Amino acid sequence: MRSELYNWKYNSLAQKIKPVLERKGFEVYVANSTDELLSTVSSIIPEKSTVTSGGSLSVSESSVLELLKSGKYNFLDRTNAKTPEEKREIELAAFRSDYYVCSTNAITEDGKLIFLDGNGNRVAAVIYGPKNVLLISSLNKVVKDIEEARERLRYISPMNSKRLNLKTPCTINGLCQDCLSSDRICNYFVVVESSLRQPKRIKIILTTFELGL
Repeated sequence: MRSELYNWKYNSLAQKIKPVLERKGFEVYVANSTDELLSTVSSIIPEKSTVTSGGSLSVSESSVLELLKSGKYNFLDRTNAKTPEEKREIELAAFRSDYYVCSTNAITEDGKLIFLDGNGNRVAAVIYGPKNVLLISSLNKVVKDIEEARERLRYISPMNSKRLNLKTPCTINGLCQDCLSSDRICNYFVVVESSLRQPKRIKIILTTFELGL
């Protein structure tokens, strides 16, 4: 019963939020299963495209990352970098990619995309550079407004810090705070209002099953 109710809730929410996002210039898809998600990604990104990912739990746990690394695409993999300098070069090369794949931290009911970043490479690429941006975002990330998005981020940021084995106060007590740690990941709060200047450059796959945090 629980799964059926959540499936109903997220499908209903998808029908509401999809036209809102489309009016703002985003290209929007809905996926009801992992297989449907992978099929949609494959239909969007042509084989042999240069692709990279900003690092996302939603992308990795959905098997999308495996698809990107399958050999069908020219995947720029910063995790293979042997030095910080090499990693930075791969991150800069991402700005020339055909598709940049990542996730949002929240989506507001009026169609704003919310991001919180540590280094800024993800939000920078979403805003400018790659020919296309593909966002994988589950519908549990939909919030009422920007303030509710901030509250959501305060809730999940300690878990993301713990996942990344960072030395921040929140990994000790599980509570977000305005820390001064050099490991802090809450550095760049970005709101993307629309994609109207570059229609359909930002593509969003909304999943009716939960992914990421």
